[in-house]
Amino acid sequence: MSLTLYGIKNCDTVKKARAWLTAEGREVAFHDYKLAGIDEATLAGWVKAHGWETVLNRAGTTFRALPEEEKQDLDAEKAIRLMRANPSMIKRPVLVKASGESLVGFKPEAYRAFLG
Repeated sequence: MSLTLYGIKNCDTVKKARAWLTAEGREVAFHDYKLAGIDEATLAGWVKAHGWETVLNRAGTTFRALPEEEKQDLDAEKAIRLMRANPSMIKRPVLVKASGESLVGFKPEAYRAFLG
């Protein structure tokens, strides 16, 4: 099964997910969206599958540092625009199967169920 893990290399949760996948014997490609960016179609697919409320990391310092007017009237389109401009605002990690099915965040039990 082909897997890609999207995230930021230095994120502690991404490090935990990568370590867990390695311990489970899973080979996974890694896409650092802070360095490589993220295309709009991929991000829109995650938002469609999970909702922008799940994909947008509002707890992080990047989002909290935004001017108040940027945080107002959020919807899917505005959230995607913000996340493309500031990839640190994407919840991480996002694990994606070759089929396109994805899982946002990291919890070992959720990964186990997602991977079968």
